[in-house]
Amino acid sequence: MAAQPVWVPHVVLLYYSDEAARTRIPEVFPAHSAYAAKFRIDRPGALVMIGPFAETSEGQAAAMSIFTSMEAAEAFAADDPFVVEGIATEKIFRSWLVSPGPDL
Repeated sequence: MAAQPVWVPHVVLLYYSDEAARTRIPEVFPAHSAYAAKFRIDRPGALVMIGPFAETSEGQAAAMSIFTSMEAAEAFAADDPFVVEGIATEKIFRSWLVSPGPDL
């Protein structure tokens, strides 16, 4: 009998932005970056990765973050300057099951 897969649960947070909101990214980015750095200090390991997509297409997510729990993802989004200042006009949380590798 084949072994059942073992998954490592994560949460993907997708930010969507319209064109008008994206023009304000340079203005708000320093606060967003400082917030992410403090979040990593306050919650070691909870924020795995964060960043924008290289190509921005209308109707597609503009940025993605990966967290170790839904609670961490929701807490991050609640006070992220990109959300508070209206840069992220929509956010979607997705549960993601990661195949364990040598680093997990």
